[in-house]
Amino acid sequence: MSQKPETTDVPIVSCQVCLKEIPKSVAKSLEGPEYVYYFCGADCYYRWQQQTNAEPGNKPKG
Repeated sequence: MSQKPETTDVPIVSCQVCLKEIPKSVAKSLEGPEYVYYFCGADCYYRWQQQTNAEPGNKPKG
């Protein structure tokens, strides 16, 4: 008889860049003016930051 995996009520979020689903408790987050962005790690955060800074109309940070 196969056993069903235990389901837990752990909130899941998707990484803003790679869309990987991760537990909210381990996600890196950044609060924006209207949204909270979640990232699975520093690599995805840096990729998102580079894309955001390169988009027209965005001022470079610094």
